[in-house]
Formats: sequence, structure tokens, C-alpha cells
Amino acid sequence: MNAKKIKAILELNPENQSCTVQGWVRTFRANRFIALNDGSTLENLQCVVDFEKIEESILKQITTGAALELKGKLVASQGSEQKLELQVEELLLIGACDPEIYPIQPKKHSLEFLREKAHLRIRTATFSAVMRVRSALSFAVHQFFQNEGFVYVNTPIITGSDAEGAGEMFRVSTLDPKNPKLDENGAPDYKEDFFGKETNLTVSGQLEAEAYALGLGEVYTFGPTFRAENSNTTRHLAEFWMIEPEMAFYDLNDNMDLAEKFITSVLKYALENCQKDLEFLDDRYSKEESSKPQHLRSELNLLDKIKFVVNNEFKRVSYTEAYEILRNSTPNKKKKFQYPINEWGVDLQSEHERFLVEKHFNCPVILFDYPADIKAFYMRRNDDGKTVRAMDILFPGIGEIVGGSQREERLDVLEKRIKEMQIDAKELWWYLDLRRFGSVPHSGFGLGFERLVQFTTGMGNIRDVIPFPRTPQNAAF
Repeated sequence: MNAKKIKAILELNPENQSCTVQGWVRTFRANRFIALNDGSTLENLQCVVDFEKIEESILKQITTGAALELKGKLVASQGSEQKLELQVEELLLIGACDPEIYPIQPKKHSLEFLREKAHLRIRTATFSAVMRVRSALSFAVHQFFQNEGFVYVNTPIITGSDAEGAGEMFRVSTLDPKNPKLDENGAPDYKEDFFGKETNLTVSGQLEAEAYALGLGEVYTFGPTFRAENSNTTRHLAEFWMIEPEMAFYDLNDNMDLAEKFITSVLKYALENCQKDLEFLDDRYSKEESSKPQHLRSELNLLDKIKFVVNNEFKRVSYTEAYEILRNSTPNKKKKFQYPINEWGVDLQSEHERFLVEKHFNCPVILFDYPADIKAFYMRRNDDGKTVRAMDILFPGIGEIVGGSQREERLDVLEKRIKEMQIDAKELWWYLDLRRFGSVPHSGFGLGFERLVQFTTGMGNIRDVIPFPRTPQNAAF
């Protein structure tokens, strides 16, 4: 294939050189000007045809969405909107597109409409920009951990353990769904199932990653995870991707240091390598914000929010200190919070997290030492008996984006905690073994990749930052 990518073409100086390009028609004006896009860049290549030299039957098939191969000369553009254009000498129609039924037209479609056309929405400027940024962020994640000496580990997608203890998991089974064999208690007999026990799609690779960290030192996972939450919100997906590093010999402070370094590195990469896409998304974000009531508008535009995180040192605050700040805050006293802060131990909501970041400290915030009662069983208990060595990173506009902890490495304490939370210790025998044989202090954190993409692109709904969203009552594609 001799065709050049449009991104590479637009970086050339036009010197009447021959060029072949392939792509899809965004618009066709005056039987003369084709705006062609191949997905490599936000920008279209203007291609100029001589309609007198092309058969009318072919011209009629140059419609929005049609796939073309064009050959011609790159010359300086006569117009002011682009520096070069392709003077077309040969035109090949690769794939026709009936304009009467093609749903993606050169007009503004609602995001709700485009979600119903997820297989075609990538042809729009917004979604192509989002997915290029997503791709760049994914690369930056791997680059960071590889440069830091981490080992990439693929943890199982099918698992018999629930890392979160939430129980909202998708069951994996080969038993007859209509008439499964039952045990003596009248429940499905999982001994007859494929794996010989009850299994589910994973909600996290953390527990398995811990096993590998306690042999390889520093590891990370980056893979799909699943939650069977019946949540039709702008922040939840049934299938999403998680980034989860686990590190042996790391305490909570080491963990916070790494998380801050990681997230600023990844966002900096996006700023440096996705400039045009982010400028476009920034403009879109500003227009979206301007349509909201004044009190709901963000004080920062998209690019400024990203730079806010990259350029500001993260403030570290204990849960107890944050609780006192929130309890004594003006919004709380004037009952402006939807969820009032009036007793220690409450789980903080997005409105509280955003207040801390955007109003009180004016920088990203890391909260640590949370009440044990609102955190998972595997987090290391502090000497006060009330709190655990957990940490969350809070961002402007979104609240919590990273959650992590120092893990409980003491066998007796972990066993006691598992019993308190009524978790079946038999299912975690292998996890407890990690504390029996050469246990060490270790830590890790989790970052929902889609949350990161959502923050970076300014998209208001998480369904718009994953190619094919999986949500309740929706698995059409």
C-alpha cells in the first residue's frame, strides 16, 4: 500500500509531489471540494476534483461516509483554512455510502443519538479525538511502568474471589440455566460446573497482582474488569479497564509518591502528544459548560484542568483533617451539601471531594487514613484501631480518581478482619498463604482507565470514552 496517512501529509510542505490517500468523505461541496479523513488526525485533507473530468455517476456517489482512494498532486492551497490541498488526478470509489440511510451526517448529532450508533460514531470528529487520546493515554500508562522497572502481569478474567466484597459480579457457568443440577440444599451444584466451583468475571486483578508482587517486586495489571451494578449513571459501566500496580516493600507514603508521579506523567504525555485533539475537545467542553446554569459551570476549561493537575503538587490530608474542614465549611453550615457532614466516619461524596480540591486547597488532594468501617478487608489497620492505611486521589471536576492502600501483611490481623466482615476464608486460602510465607509490607492502587480518559477529554458521560459501552440493558454491539 503506497497511500500516505493524512496526518503525515498535513505536515509536508506542498511541492507539487505525487500522493495517494485513502479515507472517508466528511463533506463534498460544490461538486469540487472533498473533505477527506482517515482517522489518523482530527484535521481533514481538502481534495479538489475537476468535475468536468469525472463521470457524473461517480460524482453522485461521492457522499458523506463513502470510502475513496485519491491520487494527485499536493499543492499550496488557495484557501486560508489549510496550507495544502490535493489536486485529484485519479479517483477510485472503494465503498459507496447511501446518503438516504447513512445516519452520520455533517451536522451536530446529540451524544445520546450517537451512543445508539456506536459502530459508526467513530467517524465523527468528537469520537475520533476521544479515541486517539484514549490510545495515547494507554501507551503512556505502559511506558511509565516499563520505564520504572515494573513487570506487566495479566491477571485472570475469570475468578473465584471477590476483591471488593461487594458481591455485584457476573457469574460464569456452564450449568444448564433452565434446569441446573442441585445440591442437597437445593442450590445449583457448582461441583458439576466447568471449574468445579462458583466463578465470576473479575472486579479487580488486585489480589492476584499481590501474589506476583511478592515474587517479582513491582508489577502492574491493565485489563478489563466487570461490575454487575444496576447503575444507569454517567459514571458507571458494567465493563471497564483497570490499571492496578502492586509493589512489595512499599508503605503508604511510597504508594502515594508513585501514584502522584504516575498520574502527572501520563497527563503530561497527553498534553505533549495530543495537542490538536485536546484543543478541539477543550473548545467543545467550553461550549458545553456555557450552556449550563452559572452555579454548575466549571471554573476551569479542559486544558487548564489538566494543567492544574500536572503543574500543582498534590496536597496530602488525613481523612480526619478533611472531615473537620468539611464539617466547618460554609456549604455544610448553610446546608448546601446534598449529603451533610455531621459525624466522623461518613463516606465522602463527590461534592465533598470537589470542595476540597476546587475551593479549599486549590490543588489535587490525596486523602489518607480512612475509617476502617468504610474500607475493604485487605487494607492495613493503623495502631489507633479505627483507621486503615488507605488513600484516595481527588481531582477537580470529578472527585476521586485513584483509590489505593497499604495492604495488611500481618496474618493474624487479616484473618480477624476477614472473620469480622463474614468473608469465606476458605476462598482466600492462597491469599492468606502470602502472609504465611515471607510476608512483607506492600501497597498498591487502582485507577479506572475510563475515569482518566473522561477527565482528560472532558466528556460528561463515561459511555462516551469507551468504544462499545456495556451498561444495564445494553449490549447491542
